Amino acid sequence: MAFIQFFEKPGCINGEKQKDILLKAGNSLECINILEHSWSPEELAPFFAVKDPVLIMNYTAPAIKKGEIIPADLSYGEAVRLMIENPILIKRPLIRVDGISIQGFTDERLTPYLGSWDGADDVVTCPNLHSVSCDDKII
Repeated sequence: MAFIQFFEKPGCINGEKQKDILLKAGNSLECINILEHSWSPEELAPFFAVKDPVLIMNYTAPAIKKGEIIPADLSYGEAVRLMIENPILIKRPLIRVDGISIQGFTDERLTPYLGSWDGADDVVTCPNLHSVSCDDKII
């Protein structure tokens, strides 16, 4: 179907489910470790449909969970700078397909690449959100 670049945190439970959905739909994936990728503001910006740090940052990141970083208090530029310095702060996944850059797994533009998946399963909410987050746990 399509070639997809899938920027992920390897081992994340939901990332594995999301990749499985994309593969079952007939897509081929290039999986890229979001934590090790060398980001620039220019490369990161197209993924953000909105520029509100509250909507583009990963709330399961340890620094956000601990209250060390409060997305609502940041400007867009500050948020991007922090995400480049510490990519665990980027809300995942980031997906590049057919010239489109998408953040998250619920964007309507991703629908043509999901095959017969009906969306019934929650593959977005971290199953460890109330105990140990996906970002804190090696799976």
